[in-house]
Amino acid sequence: MFASLLLATMTTPQVSPVVMSGPAEQQLFAWMPGPVRCAGFAVTGTPIRRPLTGLRWPGGDQALRPATYTFRIDANGRPLSIARAGEGYVWQGEDIAPSLAASRFPAGAARSDCTIAYTARLTPMAAAPVADLMSYTISPTMGVLPRTGWDRLPPAGATCRNDPQPQALVRVYPDFRMLPGTPGLRNWSMLQYDIDVRGRPANVRVVEGTGNAPLNAASIKALKAWRYTPGARTGCLFPFRQAPKNMAAPVMPDQATLAPANGNCPVKHDWVTRPLLTYPDPWRRRAIEGWAVVAFDVAPWGATGNLRVLASEPSTEFGEQAVRMLGGAKLAASPTGQSGCVDRILFVLRPADTAPAAEMAP
Repeated sequence: MFASLLLATMTTPQVSPVVMSGPAEQQLFAWMPGPVRCAGFAVTGTPIRRPLTGLRWPGGDQALRPATYTFRIDANGRPLSIARAGEGYVWQGEDIAPSLAASRFPAGAARSDCTIAYTARLTPMAAAPVADLMSYTISPTMGVLPRTGWDRLPPAGATCRNDPQPQALVRVYPDFRMLPGTPGLRNWSMLQYDIDVRGRPANVRVVEGTGNAPLNAASIKALKAWRYTPGARTGCLFPFRQAPKNMAAPVMPDQATLAPANGNCPVKHDWVTRPLLTYPDPWRRRAIEGWAVVAFDVAPWGATGNLRVLASEPSTEFGEQAVRMLGGAKLAASPTGQSGCVDRILFVLRPADTAPAAEMAP
């Protein structure tokens, strides 16, 4: 039960004693953003989001070279045209570009030729910051936090996990729809509290989180209304989490402005096998929308080929996803095939149910 109640970070001065773990235990892994430079000048983010924390077994450090990304910043301070510099697989790097897209820089003049390098940090559970351990439980991308990590989360002397563990009889949650969200960021508030002999929460306070004041206040109010089986307990923890607010994609260019010259492809395609439209999961997790404009040719038998990205925002990763989708599509056969075909693909999160979707733009 306790594992389902823990999900956040804690800054209280008292924590459980640190116990060194064995060499084969998983460690906490994080990509740490470095300084940003645009055309040679330093630029400060407000803030630069950290990629989601992960887990890693010791060893294989040769795969953890710094990962560099290029981008530009528009007049509103939004990072765009995000692209990986260099080749090769970035281990657990799926959230690097989305986290950069969720970051912000000072508004003003647009900036170009920007770079940022992310450096891998690998920390044993016994030495990892408790805040990072708890933050991992909010978005556990690599499975359950190891027990030695969980054991460091409660304050020293906590009795909330002692058997028989308290059972929640009444649970109340904030109305998240009425709280201001943050584009591209899952807000959360970790509460620490005690339970009195009647089963009522006491000493409820926020010990860690993303600093969203309305969520903090609503979480405290909600948890005070919880009721447990009788019996005094101390050092209980519970997180309240709020989904990211949708971050809309930049304006998509008109298809005609990017169409290759001398193409013979009709504007409307006669699909035999339509593209399998799928949303890239790392971007869905942060509720960031995007688009891609892709050019391709069609063989006489209808297969697509020579696929290339003409433009994509806010990252090249939307273009890569669009190429994968169109690569499996097929059009009707024709005597000569077609060249210079162009499709625009929107990646949107629908307000009605927040279900991610990719769709062909008209």
